[in-house]
Amino acid sequence: MVKFLVVRFSSIGDIILTTPVVRHLKQQVEDAEIHYLTKSAYLPLLEANPYIDRIHPFDGDIKSCIDVLRREGIDYVIDLHHNIRSARIKQGLKRIAFSVNKLNWKKWLYVTFKIDQMPNRHMVDRNLDTIKSFIEERDDKGLDYFIPEKDEVDTRSLPEAFRKGYMGLAIGAQHETKKLPVELLVKLCQKLEHPVVVLGGPGDREIGEALHSLPGKEILNGCGHYSIHQSASLVRQAKVLITHDTGLMHMGAAFQKKIISVWGNTVPQFGMIPYRADPSSVQFEVTGLSCRPCSKIGYQKCPKGHFKCMLKQDLDGITRTAHHLWDSPD
Repeated sequence: MVKFLVVRFSSIGDIILTTPVVRHLKQQVEDAEIHYLTKSAYLPLLEANPYIDRIHPFDGDIKSCIDVLRREGIDYVIDLHHNIRSARIKQGLKRIAFSVNKLNWKKWLYVTFKIDQMPNRHMVDRNLDTIKSFIEERDDKGLDYFIPEKDEVDTRSLPEAFRKGYMGLAIGAQHETKKLPVELLVKLCQKLEHPVVVLGGPGDREIGEALHSLPGKEILNGCGHYSIHQSASLVRQAKVLITHDTGLMHMGAAFQKKIISVWGNTVPQFGMIPYRADPSSVQFEVTGLSCRPCSKIGYQKCPKGHFKCMLKQDLDGITRTAHHLWDSPD
C-alpha cells in the first residue's frame, strides 16, 4: 500500500480544483491510499468523495497534526497549498514531498507592474504537474464534486415556477471586489426573463432577499437557506449558472454547466477559469483598465475608489448570453 497525503487547507474553489489529483492517484497508482488534510470547515466538501480514504481536519495545531499524520505512516506528501503551514507539515513528516508551483512571482509582476508572464495553463494542470511521477496519463474527466444522496434537492420542493427550469445566480465571494454591487445585481435580475435561484452563504441572505422582493420577477432566495451540498445540487440542476469568480463557479464546472462568469479585480489569466465546463460557457470582464488586476485574490473595497471593473460590466451582454444559453440544446 502507498499512502499519499494531499494538502489543501482552503477554500471551496481551490479544494474543488484539487479533485483531479485525488482521482488520478487513486485510479492510476496501485494500492494507493489517499489522505487529505484541510481545514475543519471544509471537510463537508470532501466527505462523499469516493477517491479519498481518510480526511484529516486541520484546526491550526501543527504539532498535533504532525503527530496524527506520523502514526498514519504517510509515504508521500502532495502539497497543493504550498505556504508556510504546509511547509511545516512537510518538515515535520520528513517524507518525500511534491509541491505545486503557484507562480506567485509572476502573479506579483502582473498585479504590481501589469507585466503578464502567466502561462496559458489552468491551475488544475499545474496541480497535476505535482504527481507526474506517479501517473501514466491525464484523463479528460474534469473536476469532481460528489453530493450525498440526503442532500440532493428535489425540484418538486421548489415553487412551481422553478420546476421546469431556472437560472442559478451565485452572488457571493470572499472579497467584495469580486462581486457585482447590489444595484447591478438588481438591474441584472430585472433583465432576466426566466426564474432565478439566488445562491450564496448566510452573509448574502439580505441581498438575496432584496432580489427576491423585486416585483414581477420569479426569484428564489437560496442564500443561507441551503447547505453547501444542497447549493451544489441546485447548481447541478440549473440550466445556466451566472457567477462571480468564486467557489460556486468551480462547482458548476464540476457539473459541466453552461457558465457565465463575471470577473472583477481578478483576471482569467491567473488560470482559474471554469475548468472543462460546458464549451458554450462565456467570461465577462472589463478590459483596458490600467489598474486591473489589482490583486491575485481581492479586497473589501476598490483600492482606487471607482470600482470600474464591476460598475462597467456589460449587463445587456450578460443577459443576452444567458437567454441564448437557456435556449440552446444541452
